[in-house]
Amino acid sequence: MRTTRSVPARPALIVTLALATAGSLLLAPGAAGADPLPVTREGSAVDDRAARAPASAARRALTADSAAGTATRGYPRRQTLSPDARNPGDKSLKLGLTPYHAIAPKLNALQRLGDRVSVEVTGRSAGGRRLYLVTVTAPETTRQARAQERMRDLIENAPIAAAKSREIKREYKAPVFVNNNIHGNEWEGTDASLKVIEQLATAKDAKTRDLLAHSRLYFNVTANPDGRIAGTRANANGFDLNRDFVTASQPETRAMRRIELGKQPAVLLDLHGYVNGTLIEPTTPPHGENYEYDLFLKNSYANALGMESAVNALGYTPAKDGVEAAQIPFRDQEEGWDDWPPIFTPQYAAFHGTVAAHTVEIPLAVNNEEYDELPVPELRRRSAVNTAVAGAAIRATLDHVREHRGTLVADQIEVFRRGATGAAQVPVSPRTVPGVPGIGPEDVYTTTFPRAYVIPPAGARTQRSGPAAARLVDHLLANGVRVTRATRPFRLDGRTHPGGSYVVDMHQPKRGMANVLLADGRDISGKVSVMYDISGWSLGSLWGATVERVPSGSLHGAPLRAVSEAVRVAHVPAQGNLRLRLTDPREIAALNSLLRQGVPVRRAADGSAIVPASARREARTAARTHDVSFTATRQSGTAPLHRLRVAAAVTPGELFALREMGFDVAPVSTAVLNAGFDWRTSGADVLFVSAGLDRAALTAPARRALDTFLDGHGLVGRGATGAALNAAAGRLAVKPVEGNADANGVVKVTNTGGITRGAPDHGFVYAPLWFTDPGPGVRVEQSYATGNPLVSGHWRPLGDGTGGPAAASGQASVVSGDRTVLFGTEPLFRDHPKGEFPQVARALFTVAHSASVKESG
Repeated sequence: MRTTRSVPARPALIVTLALATAGSLLLAPGAAGADPLPVTREGSAVDDRAARAPASAARRALTADSAAGTATRGYPRRQTLSPDARNPGDKSLKLGLTPYHAIAPKLNALQRLGDRVSVEVTGRSAGGRRLYLVTVTAPETTRQARAQERMRDLIENAPIAAAKSREIKREYKAPVFVNNNIHGNEWEGTDASLKVIEQLATAKDAKTRDLLAHSRLYFNVTANPDGRIAGTRANANGFDLNRDFVTASQPETRAMRRIELGKQPAVLLDLHGYVNGTLIEPTTPPHGENYEYDLFLKNSYANALGMESAVNALGYTPAKDGVEAAQIPFRDQEEGWDDWPPIFTPQYAAFHGTVAAHTVEIPLAVNNEEYDELPVPELRRRSAVNTAVAGAAIRATLDHVREHRGTLVADQIEVFRRGATGAAQVPVSPRTVPGVPGIGPEDVYTTTFPRAYVIPPAGARTQRSGPAAARLVDHLLANGVRVTRATRPFRLDGRTHPGGSYVVDMHQPKRGMANVLLADGRDISGKVSVMYDISGWSLGSLWGATVERVPSGSLHGAPLRAVSEAVRVAHVPAQGNLRLRLTDPREIAALNSLLRQGVPVRRAADGSAIVPASARREARTAARTHDVSFTATRQSGTAPLHRLRVAAAVTPGELFALREMGFDVAPVSTAVLNAGFDWRTSGADVLFVSAGLDRAALTAPARRALDTFLDGHGLVGRGATGAALNAAAGRLAVKPVEGNADANGVVKVTNTGGITRGAPDHGFVYAPLWFTDPGPGVRVEQSYATGNPLVSGHWRPLGDGTGGPAAASGQASVVSGDRTVLFGTEPLFRDHPKGEFPQVARALFTVAHSASVKESG
């Protein structure tokens, strides 16, 4: 337990609730309340609203190219940005903050102030808006800029040499990354950064000159312009971008990833709101076990103290301003605001060598109900306070960088050295991290890195990997992980691996990134009582590829060649009918592209799709477009498959995943149906429900229309909302049992049905559900494994002993029958568990096909 605290230790939930209550009792002007939790969970456990993102946003996210790299050149790198049309509906305006349309003119003006400010466009948002990165540094010639890039490369790729380099100690500019407005309705970081940039552009004092001579400062002006304009936490696709770093499904996240990879920041700030008093990372346990936490804690805590001092020095008080003193959760709380998963900006940054990384939650709420209910003068007062707090945090961080540049760079080098040499992690303790109070055994999280991971090819004879392996390898490479490929069979740790296998050597600078993506993870249910967000995320378990962990052995002499991309798997045999396995989302997308063209595809008995030889040309196009492989077959298939239009009341992640697989989706909800949704003209073939549709809340005409549609077309349901609709409509005779709503993670499952044929033996849960008491005609498609099904994550029983993994053991997780399929797992969660996606696709085709057979019969 903590031994040094500035406030009594208590979970974050209690802290923030107490502060919210205290704020409500203040009589001083505009006393501030705090959100009960600085997190919004996605899914029925908290947010049961159906997604309404436009299809155009999904298309942009799925087809957007990476921002083109530019040749190394000096600074400043000026460009004149074209203006955006004025938008009087921009939610920033009400708060007296900078609307998105004013940012480009502001950046143009900042570039004209001198020779320190440069602007680049790093990409576009899901809504099509430009993403701006501002660099502030002392001028550099092209030669000097190339030297900086060479030193940066040396730090990552030759850390032993970098540690000895006098040039790096003397000349290297410490990279600092300030990320703003990743949650669109947490606005003020943008305005604070613009003010700081303007000050840095013109300041003549010696400290500023020294800072810019020895640092490059990067400001992501608004990471989420869609949400900034709309006043929403999410982007135009409905995604919380600060939960997307493992998957990188959204263009804004990929832009931030490119900044991390290209700039290699030693220090990062991610400015958020709203928690009163200001929360400044480092956090409570559990701590990420895959990064070098001793270096992270040492530097993050030291910088946090400076930010705390700067924020408190502004002079705001609870009585006068409604502002509580700043908090450092590592010191001031026991649990509830952890840094365990790599989905958050600072935690993801740690795997790229960032040794001081902070989420900073500024204090006074101006979003959600406050935005709608408070008078404009009070909102603007709060926003001004928040902007000042964010500015103080930024300036304190820059002071820390100026004073401790050598230590920060040296510790970044040490992160990469440990990875490259396979050195052991250093557990935190008062001895290894002196100066940080309260370190105890509850803070010690380390892991055992394997010698390598091997991703074997799908078929050793053809040397052609499956789409799942190719996708996984490309994703690893996109995250800066080094991957090699065997040119012939080789032995490692007493086992022969086939040629064509991909090998991830874990003696590499970013071993933490490789392991956090590929490892199974850990069951941490016994460590803490509450988690901030997800606790399990393994790509090795959930993305559909075979990933073999090799604990030990030597790669010396192994026939391995580095790869820059996965070998393409596209293949169409020259003769015969064609078989397409439907066990990967790319294969589902290929099938849907063929159906859109009117190709007569038929279903095979094993659930695969049979394409006639006459459609070989269309199959070749689909294979190249989606990188899938067809095999030759003599089968002609049984029932024909037809293109589906899916009516969907689902979460944003599910809506995006359906469109990623090529389904034509009509978003619906209780409100949409009550407004007179016409099922007959909609062209819908099947209904998929997981969020935002409550049969009891429908008007009588809407309820009758829904029931008529379900009788003729059928239902795919997920989670408690889907199960409730199933029960209310009197469809599948099962009893849904809800587990602990706070539980989440990777679970072991047993697949027994056609819908789950070929699916991985792992699934993902978030507020897990299972089904008991099956009636006649109910088939169990999948069950939770017996024993403890949780592989990694956090899943505890409820206080009365129910709702835990033991209660779910062996119970049905997916059931089907009578044109209905129900899921108790989360196969499309946040567009993440790619290997699970085809289960939903098969369910949709099965239900729609069964309905069409009944209608035609």
